[in-house]
Amino acid sequence: MPDKHIDDVSGVETTGHEWDGIRELNNPMPRWWIYTFYATILWALAYTVLYPAWPMLTDATKGVFGYSSRAELAADVNAAKVAQGAVLEKISNSSLEDIVADPQLAQFATAGGAAAFRVNCTPCHGTGAAGGQGYPNLNDDVWLWGGDINSIYQTIAHGIRDPADQETRISEMPAFADILQPEEVRQVAAYVTSLTGTPGDVSLVEPGKQVFADNCASCHGENAGGHRELGGPNLADAIWLKVEGEAEIAAQVRSPKHGVMPAWEGRLGDATVKQLAVYIHSLGGGE
Repeated sequence: MPDKHIDDVSGVETTGHEWDGIRELNNPMPRWWIYTFYATILWALAYTVLYPAWPMLTDATKGVFGYSSRAELAADVNAAKVAQGAVLEKISNSSLEDIVADPQLAQFATAGGAAAFRVNCTPCHGTGAAGGQGYPNLNDDVWLWGGDINSIYQTIAHGIRDPADQETRISEMPAFADILQPEEVRQVAAYVTSLTGTPGDVSLVEPGKQVFADNCASCHGENAGGHRELGGPNLADAIWLKVEGEAEIAAQVRSPKHGVMPAWEGRLGDATVKQLAVYIHSLGGGE
């Protein structure tokens, strides 16, 4: 039997393997590590027998225990719904004023409304409810249809210009390109711009003021301060939902943009709409 080779540097026996002058040290894994490794193999085999594991063509093995994470989740969700049921029923049967006046109901409704907002409202109003071009900011105190909690509820429940809801809010600005002359459109755009800034041609402001009084004041108010009952926005506060600048104002006068907000009561139910109203009202801009 040949003598075992001992590495000169480490003093460890080599395996006898050599490549290009490099020898492999004979450092076997500790016994405890080997046994642990074997134990994990046995554990894995036992797991695949007891729990769902092996994929098949159309399904997977069910396992001896028949465990299902989906079934467990469904049970947890159902249990949560049962636990919330009494509170949701109380919210359904309570007025918005009573909900806000009850600390426990108000806390529950605010949390539930925040969750419903993230799922249903953020695509338009943003995660922080700050809105964007064409979508109103729900944090400020500028409300087209009113910012008290009942007005907010009405808007959420029945939407804006939703053709499927009989009680939806309607505010249709006509296309004034069919009513006004091009010069009159420029004049009224200059006047509206002058309310918060400086128009390109100040000589158009005075005649534009008369055009506004004859055609626009019925919805926007004599001083352009808006008309909530008709959904006419305030044009004197420098907050613009759909346009910005004199050219865009003129384009809006000629061919207005009309947004549509869906009616949520039929989709989410009265309790969720009430929670949304409480949450949005709590953001700080509600009246």
